[in-house]
Amino acid sequence: MTILQKIEPDTTSKSAKWTTEEATRMYNIDKWGLGYFSINEAGNVAISPMRGNGATVDIMQVIEDAGEQGLHFPLVLRFQDLLRDRVACLNLAFRFAIDELKYNGQYLGVFPIKVNQLREVVEEIVDAGKPFHYGVEAGSKPELFAALAIHEDPESLIICNGYKDNQFIRMAMLGIRLGKKVIMVAEKVEEVKAIVAIAKEMNVEPMIGIRVRLASKSSGIWATSGGENAKFGLSTMDLMDAVAYLESENMSHVLRLVHFHIGSQIPDILSIKRATREATRYYAKLRKMGLEGLQFIDIGGGLGVDYDGSGTSFHSSTNYTLEEYATDTLYNIMDVCDEEEVPHPHVVSESGRAIVAHHSMLIVEVFGSIEKTKAQYDLRVERRDHKWVKQLAEIKERMQAHPMEALHDAQQIKQDSQNAFELGILDLRTKAKIETFYWHIIEEIVEGFRRRAVENPGGDKEIPEEIADLTPHFADQYLCNFSVFQSLLDHWALGQLFPIMPVHRLTEPPNIEGTLVDITCDSDGKVCKFIDLKDVRAALPLHPLKEGEPYYLGIFMTGAYQDIMGDLHNLFGRVNEAHVFLDSDEEDGFYIEETIEGNSISQVLQLTQYHTIDLARRIKALVDEAIKADTLRPNEGMRLLNEYEKGLQGPTYLTFEKPSQ
Repeated sequence: MTILQKIEPDTTSKSAKWTTEEATRMYNIDKWGLGYFSINEAGNVAISPMRGNGATVDIMQVIEDAGEQGLHFPLVLRFQDLLRDRVACLNLAFRFAIDELKYNGQYLGVFPIKVNQLREVVEEIVDAGKPFHYGVEAGSKPELFAALAIHEDPESLIICNGYKDNQFIRMAMLGIRLGKKVIMVAEKVEEVKAIVAIAKEMNVEPMIGIRVRLASKSSGIWATSGGENAKFGLSTMDLMDAVAYLESENMSHVLRLVHFHIGSQIPDILSIKRATREATRYYAKLRKMGLEGLQFIDIGGGLGVDYDGSGTSFHSSTNYTLEEYATDTLYNIMDVCDEEEVPHPHVVSESGRAIVAHHSMLIVEVFGSIEKTKAQYDLRVERRDHKWVKQLAEIKERMQAHPMEALHDAQQIKQDSQNAFELGILDLRTKAKIETFYWHIIEEIVEGFRRRAVENPGGDKEIPEEIADLTPHFADQYLCNFSVFQSLLDHWALGQLFPIMPVHRLTEPPNIEGTLVDITCDSDGKVCKFIDLKDVRAALPLHPLKEGEPYYLGIFMTGAYQDIMGDLHNLFGRVNEAHVFLDSDEEDGFYIEETIEGNSISQVLQLTQYHTIDLARRIKALVDEAIKADTLRPNEGMRLLNEYEKGLQGPTYLTFEKPSQ
């Protein structure tokens, strides 16, 4: 398929009417941005990592600085100050709720390392959490090994989740011997027995938690994490067996925590309330059984992020705020405890997505487009043309007055012509002309409805669903230098929506409807669902490409899971990264503290057992044979071999030469 560079038409008259306020409304940046993101006067996306307490940074300036340091696209930008702000926001929300409700326990949150295991991210969170005694959660042996080394505050917790073997348990005991508060959450009765046995062997008093399997379930994409058929947790019968075993070993006092988890990205606050009350009932009943060592209730993860800005119970949104989450959680725990007349427990949460989602964005470069419709249509009708062509020309003349009737008539002709072509009674030239008229008519009808909706927002000129459904059929495909499977795995696998928008040219009207396709060889390597306040958009408003000028899109709120879960489809590997810090002494208010190059071709090949020395040796042997066969001149052969060896150290993603000025 031909790759076409779409040249910008004359939009002078439209540009004069387009403002950054309109761009803000179009992309909902003021809603999902949570005060961190905005559009500045230059028409560029800007970020305020401390939300008014520090500098506001122009994203295009960061891109320029990263380019000067040799980083190519795709490029991840991490704003470390934003991480610190998210840690403070979460902890202060719970502190405020504790004071307001007069709750008698403490809040001791932990960051679940699985959400973003990158050392630079975890270290920043741990450091920012010191004033709040904010700890970490590990769900596997490798994560525990990292957590033990990174964890510093003896007053904060290390929570160990997931299934455990003896080495996992021994490393947790090591943490206790080093003066750390390590709580091992048992997922089955056998783990309780193993913990007790190893604790006696190592002469360590353990801290045990029990994950209970609740009847309560969440809603949304991850709803299967909870409920009675959940993967993790003890049933009520298992819980009683575990308690009986601890009592028989005179170790009931080491049961310190009740844990539950009903899913990630919980969109509906009612699900959280129900689960919290049910889990607190377990805590209260255990306390009344005489288990006075029980001091903590761990509400797990699930604190959602409003990716689309709609503030609803849609799976990519939340119908509650952080403050409401903290208050409702504590209130329901307190209410059940007061009713049962047991002490208020200390509250632990494992909120990861809400901490890291906003701090990271992916910048991708558009390098071309595949146009579904043509900039210039040949709509001439000749006497010899087929009757369907003439009928479409007549439909075109009346489509503005009767758009829906014109749409249906054009669709019928398009279908009839396709049937005729499949029967072999329609030639290619006629088919091409019918399609030319058809797509012109469709595009004009849809544009007419959209124009009326823009001119009368909130009025009775809403775009009919039948018209809106046509958008993806004529949307241009913008070719983007990235891999969906590496950088947006949740979008491909689960339908997770991320805010996507241009990061510049936002003083110009985005008058192209487009979808995004990546550079993998897989047809699923695309983004064709986008956030919207009312529903899911099938196409994204984009600007026409300008020849010789770059066009950058930002994929926002990618800090949770995407960095680690990305796969090696097509062997593209990790992308380049720039870690950004605010600094009032810098002219632009920031500096890039660290850059991390993405995987090279040799690195991803070695991950699949292709060793570069062996590859180069094989190519050299082939070059030598070609030289002996006189199909390559020696100088040319050595040049090609050198190019191959040098290319092994190059980037896996596409690189484009900047046009000369």
